[in-house]
Order: sequence, then structure tokens, then C-alpha cells
Amino acid sequence: MRHDAAAGGAIPALSGAELLQQIPALAGIADLAVADFDRVPGPHMTPERVLELARLIHPLLADPSIAGVVLTHGTDTLEETAYLLDRILAPSKPVVLTGAMRPNSDPTWDGSANLTAAVRVAAAPQTRDCGVLVVFHNEILIGRDATKRHTEDPTTFGSRDGGRLGLVEREVVRLDAHPSPPRPVLAPRLAGPVEIITLPMGADGRLIDLALSAGVRGLVLQGLGCGNIPITAVPAVERALAQGIPVVITTRCWEGPTLDTYAYRGAARTLVAQGALLAGHLPAHKARLELMLLLGNGLDPARLASESAV
Repeated sequence: MRHDAAAGGAIPALSGAELLQQIPALAGIADLAVADFDRVPGPHMTPERVLELARLIHPLLADPSIAGVVLTHGTDTLEETAYLLDRILAPSKPVVLTGAMRPNSDPTWDGSANLTAAVRVAAAPQTRDCGVLVVFHNEILIGRDATKRHTEDPTTFGSRDGGRLGLVEREVVRLDAHPSPPRPVLAPRLAGPVEIITLPMGADGRLIDLALSAGVRGLVLQGLGCGNIPITAVPAVERALAQGIPVVITTRCWEGPTLDTYAYRGAARTLVAQGALLAGHLPAHKARLELMLLLGNGLDPARLASESAV
């Protein structure tokens, strides 16, 4: 991004080659080849565009002359792209996403340091079999777990429930842990619409009923605590389940999984007994992508409850 006087703010501006020209030190880390996929801000990305991106990356990973791939990406949806790529690629070579929280025209632009660290990580032999990674502020994060925590802090990216995978310290890539084995790879097919509906205290089921009337294929509900919803929304959830619509329950809490601890009406245990699914550690926006992938892979609602991926 660069500040544009006519637009009155920062807009996408630089190509990949122009970025490399601004950071000549990158040439000393690895032999780099540039492919421009698109030049859009993060909010303009869609799940379908991520599938197109995966189709571009797949043959690169199969090329024995390529050690890894680095993607520069808008930070607003970087974590969703990382999650989808992890689920459909499960690469043995590193695929590293990074970006910048400050525009390139800002004197405090953080893109140079982030891109330099990302290239180091992608070129490091020890990051093979680590899958998709996110590198920000010298921290190495597991791609499927990374999330943006702050609207403007350069240290914004972190892991929702786990620590960092490692660090880039000057010129050294240090891994302190290794990712758990990846889940089974899903075919790059999506089905929807799948809608996210937030259910705060006292929320009723109007938005759920509206989604049902609009032909939704699945629902992700952002509930309370470990996966509970207001009793005022329960009848609408029951209507969705009765229609065979898969319903996934997530939590608005920053950390922790959904659990079937409580058994009152509207609590996770009673919802699961009626056919709802608990998202585990997945936040709502990633649970939505997971459900779209499962539906796109031909899994009907009766089988979704047996899938460990949700």
C-alpha cells in the first residue's frame, strides 16, 4: 500500500518486483522469482480467489528447484487465506504469508523487515514439513492458528490458543516447536452460502430465520462462553437443525475451545444432542471456511458430526 493523495488514503500500489527493488538485501538470502497474482486489499479477497491462488502455488511446490513460497497479503484477511491454504495444500515445503501494518509510504513501514524475515523462513531447511506459516514481527506462527489481534499494532499477529512456532533472530531462523501433523487434505471445493451469526446476550433468532429463508447451506453461530447461546435464540436453531442445516457453534472468547460442559436449554450439550457441532478451537470465521470446504467435498449434514476437522 502507498498513500494516494487523490484517494485520501493508502491503496494497493506496488508490484512484487517493485517491493524487491526497495529491499535489495533479499537477493542475498535466496534466489527470488516474482509472480504477481493480484493487487488488491485484504477485504477484497474471497474464498474462491484463495482457491485460485492455491492453483498457482501447487505447481511451484512441485518444482524441485523451488525451496518455498512467500505470499504478501493484506492483513485483514491474511489468516483466512492461511487457513484455507493449509487445509487444501498441506505443503511439505514452506508457504509463508506476511504483510505490513503500515503503508509503504509511511516512514515506519514494517513491510521490509517482515518480508525479509519471511524469505529467511521460506529458505530455511528446518521449516520443511511445517506447512503454511505466518511470519510477522520476526515471529513464526502456524498458519492455521494465526490471527490478527489488533487493528494497527505492528505486532498484531499471534496464535489464538498456542504460542509461536519460532523466531527469526537477525539472520537465524530458530524453531522452538514443531506443528502437529496436518489434518487430511480436502479437495479445493467450496459450497455455500454459510453465514456467521453472532448471538450476544438476549439475541433472538430473527437473523437465523432470515438466513434460512435466503437458502443458507450452513450456519456458524458465535455463542457465549464454551459454546452456549441465549435461550431466546434456541427455537430458531432448532428450526435450522430440523431442516437439516448444519449448525456449528463457536465462542466469542479470545481463547479456549467450545465444550459440552453445561446441560441447560441453550447450552452446548443440549445443542449437540439435537445435532449441532462444536467448533473446538476454531473461531467463527475459520469454522465458516471449514464448513464450506466440508460441504464442497460432498459431506452431507448427517456425516458432518463424525468429521474430526470441525
